Amino acid sequence: MLETSARLLKLLSLLQSPRDWSGTALAGELGVGVRTVRRDVDKLRNLGYPVDAVPGVAGYRLGAGASLPPLLLDDEEAVAVAIGLRAAATGSVAGIEESSVRALTKLEQVLPSRLRHRVRLLQSVAVTPTVGASVSPEVVMAVATACRDHQRLRFDYRSHDGTSTVRTTEPHRLVHTGRRWYLVAWDLERDDWRTFRLDRLEPRIPTGPGFTPREAPELGETTRGVASGGYRFQARFVLHAPADVMAARIANTVGTIEPIDEASCALSTGANSLDELALHVGMLGVDFRIESPPELIDHVRALTARLSASVPA
Repeated sequence: MLETSARLLKLLSLLQSPRDWSGTALAGELGVGVRTVRRDVDKLRNLGYPVDAVPGVAGYRLGAGASLPPLLLDDEEAVAVAIGLRAAATGSVAGIEESSVRALTKLEQVLPSRLRHRVRLLQSVAVTPTVGASVSPEVVMAVATACRDHQRLRFDYRSHDGTSTVRTTEPHRLVHTGRRWYLVAWDLERDDWRTFRLDRLEPRIPTGPGFTPREAPELGETTRGVASGGYRFQARFVLHAPADVMAARIANTVGTIEPIDEASCALSTGANSLDELALHVGMLGVDFRIESPPELIDHVRALTARLSASVPA
């Protein structure tokens, strides 16, 4: 039989799994009687853990309390949280860097040496991506709440050319590409799905009335605007490679792939720089043809001439 302190830790670990536990099942896992389980549950409650009774059955679940009690993490969860906090410390949500560092310091202080080594090893070989425009946590939370509660969201929106408009939407979900946050929403004025960059969005609070969610398009459709919309230049290329091969190499938040025939496909993407577009498609390692925009065609011609002139005869 486990000692009381060890048994309480195991009981807490069981209750933190996303399921309801009957008293009998917990007793079986702990090797004690149901009465002992009840006493142990009372001890956890006295320590501040909100253990709720499951209605209708003699069971328990861990609920949400007024304060955050300590959590028990297994090895894989601890490593995942540590890596996530490291990423958040230099992430794209403004204002959480300092709190992320504080939380990471607390976690690494209690990590066993074997886990601390794994975290540092992964960090040493990982490349931190270039961070895009930052978004305030308040904006992220306000938009996420409107998505969750199915409430209309009005906001001031600034386009890439600096033009400001007021948009009224039915928010569907948030998308994070690793560089930027986007809102996928039904635009009521335009009567269509649209994507909006969160760093260009200022919610008007309070939110509007509730709505019945529409049937959302496929992920590829909702991320089409993420891949090309919101950028200064939108481009389309014909790639001389099968669509399934290129789709496996290009994330749908970076570009959308449409099959043309068995040996070719079309890539739609966007960027704020013509050089970035040329570099991106040039590094795919397949033959391609530029369809748009016209200025990219002229830019690549000039770039090709400059590169050719740099090679010794």
